[in-house]
Amino acid sequence: MRATKLYPRLGSTIFIILSFISSVLAQGVKGLDEKVNEWFSPISNAWAGFVFSSIKLTDTVSMPIVIIWLLVAGLIFTIVFKLVNIRLFPTSINIVRGKYDDLDHVVAEPLYGDPTPGGDAIETIRVEGHHGEVSHFQALTAALSGTVGLGNIAGVAIAISLGGPGATFWMIVAGLLGMSSKFVECTLGVKYRDVGPDGTIYGGPMYYLKKGLAEIGQGKLGKVLAVIFAIMCVGGSFGGGNMFQANQAAQQFNSMLGADSTSAGLVFGVIMAVIVGLVIIGGIKRIGVITEKVVPFMVGIYFLAALVILGMNISSIGDAFVQIFDGAFNAKGITGGLLGVLIIGFQRAAFSNEAGVGSAAIAHSAVRTKYPASEGLVALLEPFIDTVVVCTMTALVIIITNGDGSIMTYGVKSPDGVLATSQAFASVIPWFPYVLTLAVVLFAFSTMLSWSYYGLQSWLFLFGKSKASDYTFKIIFCLFIVVGSAASLGAVTDFSDAMIFAMSVPNVIGLFLLFPKVREELNRYLKAIKASKK
Repeated sequence: MRATKLYPRLGSTIFIILSFISSVLAQGVKGLDEKVNEWFSPISNAWAGFVFSSIKLTDTVSMPIVIIWLLVAGLIFTIVFKLVNIRLFPTSINIVRGKYDDLDHVVAEPLYGDPTPGGDAIETIRVEGHHGEVSHFQALTAALSGTVGLGNIAGVAIAISLGGPGATFWMIVAGLLGMSSKFVECTLGVKYRDVGPDGTIYGGPMYYLKKGLAEIGQGKLGKVLAVIFAIMCVGGSFGGGNMFQANQAAQQFNSMLGADSTSAGLVFGVIMAVIVGLVIIGGIKRIGVITEKVVPFMVGIYFLAALVILGMNISSIGDAFVQIFDGAFNAKGITGGLLGVLIIGFQRAAFSNEAGVGSAAIAHSAVRTKYPASEGLVALLEPFIDTVVVCTMTALVIIITNGDGSIMTYGVKSPDGVLATSQAFASVIPWFPYVLTLAVVLFAFSTMLSWSYYGLQSWLFLFGKSKASDYTFKIIFCLFIVVGSAASLGAVTDFSDAMIFAMSVPNVIGLFLLFPKVREELNRYLKAIKASKK
């Protein structure tokens, strides 16, 4: 059956199923979320407490071990690869621009008699040694859609409210270190990916943990770490990558309309689930096609609004940077002083770009290339865009518009980060809350697309690469969108967030053991670039 006939049938099936489920939920969702939260809270608290257990650095300052784990990894890889995040930044830009396409990309021809070119991977044949489903740019935007989101809008505001303007500086530093971790994990993702008989790509930490560690004589360890990672990734995809996104988007949308949160949330959830379902049925190729349009558009809208505000307050930008640098080393009124500000900035960056968590390696694994390091270099742009650019733009707008302290008091946690950011933008652009609503919905939508793919790849790794397994996950994922839009399952989401960061433990162990393979791939690719210039 051709994909063009399959998508409408599956889309109709998903819509019918979701409509039925939503009607059932409408009868009993009120109060059900409270009962689930009450039952699940002890489990969630115990798990989150374990994953985010902290080391006490001073009497007033502590830092989660998992954040230290991620930052140390970024620092080590930055040193080992001789500032790859800075040194090869121009090369990364050139790869995305297509300068090395002739050297690096796949050559594919439609199958004989196939009248529908350009669909799924099953429709193409490939030159030996060339594999992949999406371009470098599509892989980058698919991964970015999983990280550029509510953390850039709400998370930055909360970080600044806690740590003051100085938190921005350390957020940038952590983002730069994260670029090196992304380079390592995404290079390995391409190197050890599986390619199905039909050309479909299966990749990510599950595969380089299993295959890569077996290659260096650590097969048993690799299998255990791969399964642990896959389980955590599936759980994270349903919660933080799905329910939380749907819930926040629905709340923002409903607040703008002044609608009843439960009934309007269900309608919003069904519509969002159907749209997401129609996209994810097409796999990473369709996700890549959508994200390459949605991500630049949504980042562009947000970036343009920030530029307008900064342009209208251009005389205050210098002072904002002074506050950022001064606050980074001379924190006044902030709990923990310099160390407290540093930790807040580092945590925000880690939560925002997920460098070292391993999720992005799943999306980047599907790229069309025969040089794994080429995609690793593309991937290092992700933390730069997410943290160094987008988060910093948000921070500058908040700092400039908060000159009179009307939006937040530094050192006091802002209870609602989205509201604080909305107030900051609205103080200059009164109608910005409407733009923010669009941005939040698009951010949530794109994040769900990416995490559906991350979760699916892990699901297929655990339960087999069958069509039944594929569609089972996608239907469950869409149902969770409906539930997340209508219910406030805070305990479930907290549990899921902890699962996302627990992914970093097996992943970083693998990165430490396999980075010599990355060095080999980087040298091979740089030699190929040098040879092509002769």
